[in-house]
Amino acid sequence: MGNLKTLASIKRDIENHVGHKVTLKANGGRRRVFVDRGTIEKTYQSIFLIRLENDTQRIVTYSYSDVLTNTVQIVYAS
Repeated sequence: MGNLKTLASIKRDIENHVGHKVTLKANGGRRRVFVDRGTIEKTYQSIFLIRLENDTQRIVTYSYSDVLTNTVQIVYAS
């Protein structure tokens, strides 16, 4: 199986990075890709929250399946 990630491992990985800064690459449809920076704020059973760093301090939510299907890509800041 190699690098195949499951929803459980994705959820665990994100839970382990709560409070960490991330770069978020989200597919906005119709060839639009949004790139934002933010902090993983909270995780729930099927979704997680990211507070964006831009001036609006907006909170966006994504599901773990968004990460699994590559609709959203998360890169943890080092």
